[in-house]
Amino acid sequence: MTLDQQYPGLHDLRDRARRRLPRFVWDYLDSATGHEATQARNRMALDRVGLMPAILGGPKQVDLGCALFGDRLPLPFGIAPVGMSGLIWPDAEGHLARHASAAHIPYGLSTVASQSPEDLAPHLGQHGWFQMYPPKDEAIRKDMLARARAAGFRVLVLTVDVPVASRRERQVRSGLTQPPRLTPRLLAQVLRRPSWAIGMARQHWQEGGMPHMRTLDAYTGGTATKNPAAARSSTAHIGYLLRTAPDWGYLQWLRDHWEGPLVVKGVLDARDAPRLQAAGVDAIWVSNHAGRQFDAAPATIEALPELRAATDLPLIFDSGIEGGLDILRACALGADFVMLGRAFHYALAALGPRGPAHLTEILTKDMEANMGQLGIATLAELRGLKRIRLD
Repeated sequence: MTLDQQYPGLHDLRDRARRRLPRFVWDYLDSATGHEATQARNRMALDRVGLMPAILGGPKQVDLGCALFGDRLPLPFGIAPVGMSGLIWPDAEGHLARHASAAHIPYGLSTVASQSPEDLAPHLGQHGWFQMYPPKDEAIRKDMLARARAAGFRVLVLTVDVPVASRRERQVRSGLTQPPRLTPRLLAQVLRRPSWAIGMARQHWQEGGMPHMRTLDAYTGGTATKNPAAARSSTAHIGYLLRTAPDWGYLQWLRDHWEGPLVVKGVLDARDAPRLQAAGVDAIWVSNHAGRQFDAAPATIEALPELRAATDLPLIFDSGIEGGLDILRACALGADFVMLGRAFHYALAALGPRGPAHLTEILTKDMEANMGQLGIATLAELRGLKRIRLD
């Protein structure tokens, strides 16, 4: 059987990932905050977006290409940053960066990833995005920007929807701490997942078999990895000792110190868009952090049309995307580009290094099939389609 016959959709990859990951790792990847209502709301709201199919349109040669930051990209989606990505699968950041480079799509690295900008530099390609969780200290800030730039990251992403640590109750109940420590409870889970355990041991044997936030080592002296007593809740890690809640002055400082495209991530209120545009932001990332931060937030797709009406800046979209049709829905309502985080990690955990390319194929084929139903050949035509509400 081919991969497509075994795993034709993202749900198939998600199911296999759940079976291959220790429970605490699965809960880290899959959970949201509170009652996880916002996560569910994202899915329900996407399902309510209907698009009218077309008939008798004749054959179409579908083109999924799009323009972003002056580049022509072959696909309208990329790989979103995920904190501690390497906890989910050994060398996750490396695998995802290499796939993104081969596919010519963006790859985002988080400040709190388990590999540093320097680690990723040989694998990055032309579309590296660095997601900054804002350091309070200006010297650290300058050094972090310099490191990202030197490693080849072209786009800077300021995340603004994490002013404080979220609760993520399911994740906390799992027993995971930062840095991760193998307690007897967690070790029992690891022993039931030999593929994950062996790969993780090979990747991180010099660090005691578990990943940590390597970018921050330069600013913490590695104390978080050397002192088990310093372990914190997985939602209140050592990064919060360095971080601040940014304000408009902080954004202006970044604009003055970063020469490339600057994106603000975590925007839901259309009233913020004009001021962000006036501040010199190059794109707005419409996101509710996939429900991981605030359980009373609106679904991202519900916020998208008002933001589209409020600005002519490129809009990047995430939260709740589960297939190519969802990408088309977002583009129809005003998104210029879509980023997926969990989905690519489900694929990696399910199939190892083959997973990201297979997911890209799934998304591409799904978009092409649905564009055929809609009678369109380009993404630009989505904006002119009749939209209907599905209840």
